[in-house]
Amino acid sequence: MSIKSFLAKPFASFIYNQIRKGTKTAIADQQTILKNLIAHARHTAFGKEHGFNDITSYEDYKKAVPVRDYEQLKHYIERIKKGERDILWKGKPIYFAKTSGTTSGVKYIPISKESISNHINTARNALLCYMVISGNYSFVSGKLIFLSGSPVLDEIGGIPTGRLSGIVNHHVPGYLRTNQLPSYNTNCIEEWETKLERIVEETIHQDMTLISGIPPWVQMYFDRLTEKTGKKIKDIFPNFSVMVQGGVNFEPYKAKLLDSIGKPIDTIELFPASEGFFAFQDNYKEPGLLLNTNSGIFFEFIPAAEVFNDNPTRLSLEDVKVGENYALIISNNAGLWAYNIGDTIKFISTSPYKLIVSGRIKHFISAFGEHVIAEEVEYALLKAANEESIKIVEFTVAPFISPTKGKSYHEWFVEFENSPADLLSFSKKVDQNLRSRNVYYDDLIAGNILEQLKISIVRKNGFIEYMKSIGKLGGQNKVPRLSNDRKLADELGRFIA
Repeated sequence: MSIKSFLAKPFASFIYNQIRKGTKTAIADQQTILKNLIAHARHTAFGKEHGFNDITSYEDYKKAVPVRDYEQLKHYIERIKKGERDILWKGKPIYFAKTSGTTSGVKYIPISKESISNHINTARNALLCYMVISGNYSFVSGKLIFLSGSPVLDEIGGIPTGRLSGIVNHHVPGYLRTNQLPSYNTNCIEEWETKLERIVEETIHQDMTLISGIPPWVQMYFDRLTEKTGKKIKDIFPNFSVMVQGGVNFEPYKAKLLDSIGKPIDTIELFPASEGFFAFQDNYKEPGLLLNTNSGIFFEFIPAAEVFNDNPTRLSLEDVKVGENYALIISNNAGLWAYNIGDTIKFISTSPYKLIVSGRIKHFISAFGEHVIAEEVEYALLKAANEESIKIVEFTVAPFISPTKGKSYHEWFVEFENSPADLLSFSKKVDQNLRSRNVYYDDLIAGNILEQLKISIVRKNGFIEYMKSIGKLGGQNKVPRLSNDRKLADELGRFIA
C-alpha cells in the first residue's frame, strides 16, 4: 500500500462517519442554513429589498422572496459584473461560472469564498465514501483523469470567469496534482477533438486508475483509445477500477461504456451544477444520490405540475414525499435566492434523503397534453434495448405534428451501436413501455389521437457531428433528451442513416 493510500484510510473513515451523522440531522441542518443565509445577507441590496430583517421563519421567506430563474435574477448579476459590491451576497464573488442558458444565452453564476467548498468537497466526499464501502484505496496511487473544460479564466468586472470544471481544476488538492491528467497545457485546449487527441497521447501509456467525466465524452475518449490500440480499455489500463460521472443520466450510456471497458467496474454518480453540488452517490452499490443537506444550500421543492403556476406550492425538505416529481429550487451562500435551477428530481428515500434526477423543466414533450419527461423516455427505450441486447449511443425525442392528413406522433432519433433486427417491432416495444409510464400518452394513443412513435436511425457519430456543427462538442455540453418543438429534430434530419 502506498503512502497516499495509507493516509487516505483514516481521513475517509472520518468523513464517512460525519456524512452518516449528517443524514440524521438533515431537517435541522436545513433550518439552520436558511437562518444563516438570511443573517449573512441582510445588509446586501437583495436583502434590503426583500426585508431580510423581518424574516424569522420559512413561511416569512416564501412570502418575501419569490421563485426566480436566471432571467429574473439577471439585473442583479449585471450590477455585480459592473463592479458593485454587496448585491446578492456580501462583498463580491470570487468567480463567475460561465454556462450556457436555454433562454438567457450565456449565464454568469456567482461563486463566493463561502460556496467554493461545496463544489470542491462534495466530489472529494463521494470518493471517500466509495473508499470506505469498497475497501479500494489503491486507486489514489495511480493516474486520475478528469475530462473537463479549460482552466483558463477571463475576467468580468474584476472577477475571474470560466467554466465550472475549469474553476474547480484550480482547487485540486496538492496531493493529487502529481496524479492528475491531462497536463495543464492540454487542458487549456478549447477545441475538443484536438484536446481529445492530446489526452489520448498523454494517457495511453499511463497507469490510469480513475476516469471521470460526462458519459458521452468519456465514451469518445474510450473509442479513440480502442481505435489506436485495437484493445479494450481493461487491457490498456489494467488497474482502472472506478469511473465517476455526472451531468446526464448514466443508464443510457452504461451498456456501451462497460462494453468498451470489457469488464465490470465500480461507478460513482454525481449531481453537480454551476449553481452548486447538490447530491452524490454515497454508496456505489445502491441507487440514488444523497442530498447535500449541510453544505451551504437551502433546498425547496415545487411539484413539477405546478412549476409554471403564478403561485406554486413550495415545500421544504421535511414535507417531500417519495416518488413525487419536484422542480428543485435553491438558495445558497453565493447569493442565489429561491432560484429555479431547471432540474426535476424524485426522492427514492427520505431516510436518508436520496434522489434521482428525473429531467429538465424545459426538456419535455407536451405538444398534445402528454407532458412526457426524460425519466420516462429513458425507461421506455432502455427496457426495450436491454431485452434485445441492443446498445444505445445517443438519442433525443421530438413531436411530429401532422400539418394535413394523417396523425401526429413522437419522433425518436436514435444512434444505435447495434441496430434492432426488426425496427418496427422494437418501436412497438418502446411505445408500450412509454404508455405504461405515462397515462396521458397512453390515453392519446388509445384514443387514436396519436400514432405509435416512429424511430429515425441516426448514422454512426451523427450526434457528434451535430454537436460539432453547433460548436458544442465536448466539455460540459449535452444533447437534450426531449424537445417540445422541431428545432433540434429538423437539424438532426441531416444526420439520418
